[in-house]
Amino acid sequence: MVSLKSAVLAASYMVACIAVEIKVASSGGNATSGHQYGFLHEDINNSGDGGIYAELIRNRAFQFSPRYPVSLDGYRSVNDAVLTLKNLSDPLSDALPTSMNVAAGKACGIVGFLNEGFWGIDVKKQKYTGSFWVKGSYEGVFTASLQSNLTAHVFGTVEIESKASPNEWVEHEFELVPTMDAPNSNNTFALTFNPEGAADGSLDFNLISLFPPTYKGRKNGLRIDIAEALEELHPSVLRFPGGNMLEGDNNQSRWNWKDTLGPLRNRPGFQGVWGYQQTHGLGLMEYLEWAEDMNLEIAVGVWAGLALNGDITPQDKLQPFIDDALDQIEFIRGPADSKWGSRRAELGHREPFKLHYVEIGNEDWLAGGEAGWQSYQDYRFPMFQAAISAAYPDMQIIASGASSDGYEIPAPAIGDYHPYREPDQLVTEFNRFDNDVAHIVGEVAATHPNGGIGWDGDLQPFPWWIGTVGEAVSMIGYERNADRIPGVFYAPVLRNMNRWQWAVTILQFAADPAMTTRSTSWYVWELFARHAMSHTLPATSDSAFGPLYYVAGANEAAGSFIWKGAVYNTTDSADVPVSVAFEGVKAGTKAALTIITNPGGDPYGYNDPHTGVNIVDHTTYIIVSNSEGVFEFDMPELSVAVLDTDPKSATNCNKKRSTATRRRSSGSMTGI
Repeated sequence: MVSLKSAVLAASYMVACIAVEIKVASSGGNATSGHQYGFLHEDINNSGDGGIYAELIRNRAFQFSPRYPVSLDGYRSVNDAVLTLKNLSDPLSDALPTSMNVAAGKACGIVGFLNEGFWGIDVKKQKYTGSFWVKGSYEGVFTASLQSNLTAHVFGTVEIESKASPNEWVEHEFELVPTMDAPNSNNTFALTFNPEGAADGSLDFNLISLFPPTYKGRKNGLRIDIAEALEELHPSVLRFPGGNMLEGDNNQSRWNWKDTLGPLRNRPGFQGVWGYQQTHGLGLMEYLEWAEDMNLEIAVGVWAGLALNGDITPQDKLQPFIDDALDQIEFIRGPADSKWGSRRAELGHREPFKLHYVEIGNEDWLAGGEAGWQSYQDYRFPMFQAAISAAYPDMQIIASGASSDGYEIPAPAIGDYHPYREPDQLVTEFNRFDNDVAHIVGEVAATHPNGGIGWDGDLQPFPWWIGTVGEAVSMIGYERNADRIPGVFYAPVLRNMNRWQWAVTILQFAADPAMTTRSTSWYVWELFARHAMSHTLPATSDSAFGPLYYVAGANEAAGSFIWKGAVYNTTDSADVPVSVAFEGVKAGTKAALTIITNPGGDPYGYNDPHTGVNIVDHTTYIIVSNSEGVFEFDMPELSVAVLDTDPKSATNCNKKRSTATRRRSSGSMTGI
């Protein structure tokens, strides 16, 4: 369906064939920038458990909550073993009270259990590290193996000598190295034992864990292929623990950072808000180490007294949660001799983490309706702001609302804007922050097709081409206002193709790493973040914005000028001739020009994890300025481009994802 607004926009773009001449001054613009590209992470779409958190065992500790009862989800018996969940009088821990009893029953011979992982387990010839806790008398060996779920093939196996005791829980650790790669990810993990060696023919198990190699080799760490795909985006900042996950379903089930610390046996898990129980395996320390390993700034959210069901914390009961937020900040950046800094040091990180951004709550204009939003403005945000500012005067505090919500954001705090939009709407908001106070754009993505029916309609199945170009236009608008937009965050980031609640994400994945798919949006966000500007520069043209939108600036560290542009919806498939003149650039100057297009031309085309088809053409050329020092090139319909006068920037592009196409230029042009 095409909306009337879309038709009006299309009519206004008929001037696409007119050349756009742009002149960029060598000074001026925003004195400071700090503009960063990043992403928000919360455990939606099984993006934490079963996603970037590398644990392979599903339901490893039988964690539960009022909304999600304890279950044997993910488990099957071996040789008709009887699997029974029990709450023993002597549990593994108060945090993990439920364990699984494995009994021989009427079976003869070896018994045990299988775990199906998160919709399969990828098996390669590499070292897997595992552990499990056992209670009960047993003389013999345990056998851990990775095996096909389709055939009888066992890819790797290891025997673990029993240390089991009838009087206490004992952890058993092992390493398992398969002898061959599995042909697919439809595999299981098995743990078996001989019941004749057990005093009563049964044993109790809990916290069964298996990890592949992890990103940066971190224990309890991140899945390598997903982490590397995010690292390749050149992000600068990580916002966590996400939005709705921070708020919780009610005031008793909020994301409690203190529950996420320390040994896994002491982490009770969390009543997640996206349809499943969460383990808290990916806890506060893991998030901080993630940021450290990718050299990311941190934007941490603290709970602000409002839950998704509309529970509002009264003013006279809010102080304990303010104290909790101060504890959290101290844990992250406090000295090692402070109360919570010493707790961080005990967990292996004596030096403080860097933290300059703290957000108070999440989307407080939404949950709780008018009453929730009013309480945020009347007392919840002011109380948090006063306490945090007093303790940390250098902290940039972020309010969980925007000026467009009718909120007069109290300086020096900044707002948080969340535009999930149709592509046309993102383009219309190109100048949204030209005359506004400072914000982060804490969540942004094109989600619905033009002319759709908003939140009553379905999201697109994946990021799609015209949506990606719409995002590029909005991102250019944010970067033009980089002095007041310190960060822009794509959200949500990850989607497990076996279970999701939100379809539009920048990366898709499954158990099989071959399914890890960089969306159309991934390529634009990667390009813009790779060519970072230290400050913007004034750019003028006789042509109005549309269909070409652009921003110019400089990278002082590289000594280069940068121009970023996007052509949105030219209707007649005509190229847009562009000339860019940077003040002071001489004739014969080389520059890297990267142009991203969808050669197939379908504005609704997307990168499909199931087929592996990538519709994005991503090509970098070296071009040379003409006799007047001007760079001239054409941009196709629905395309995105970056021009960088540092030719070495071309060597940083991912060449294996580039394919050559022809572009017109009045100077010389060489594809790489």
